[in-house]
Amino acid sequence: MPSTKLTNLELKIMEALWTRGACSVREIQEQFPEPGRPAYTTVQTTVYRLERKKAVRISKRISNANIFEAAISRGQAQSRLVDELLGLFGGGTKPVMAHLIETGRLTLEDIHEAERTLRNLAKATKTKGSRKE
Repeated sequence: MPSTKLTNLELKIMEALWTRGACSVREIQEQFPEPGRPAYTTVQTTVYRLERKKAVRISKRISNANIFEAAISRGQAQSRLVDELLGLFGGGTKPVMAHLIETGRLTLEDIHEAERTLRNLAKATKTKGSRKE
C-alpha cells in the first residue's frame, strides 16, 4: 500500500482502474467527464506518480503503450483515508461520528451494522485468544 497520501486526481484515476480494470493512460483519461477532463499529459504524469507510490503497476505493454492496473484495492485505499481522517482528530472517532449523525449521513441501520461487525470481531478475537491458551 502506498505510504503517502493520494490526491483527489489520483483517487479518481484509481477509481477508473477499480471500475474498468487494466487500462492505458488514454482509456483512463477518457473515463473523466468531458467538461473539466484533465489533459492526457496530466493523467500520464499522475499515473506514473501512482506507479512510484506503488498504487498502480504496469500489467502489460502493447507496442509503445503501457497498460496499468491497480496494485492496491479500493478497501485498502479507503482504510488509509479513514486512518488519515481520524489522525486529524487525534485518533478519536467521536467527533467524526457526531458529525455523521448531525448531518444525517449515519443511519440507524448503519449503527446496527456496526454493532454486528463489532460483535463478530469480539467473537473472532475471543476465539483466537482461547486457541492460544
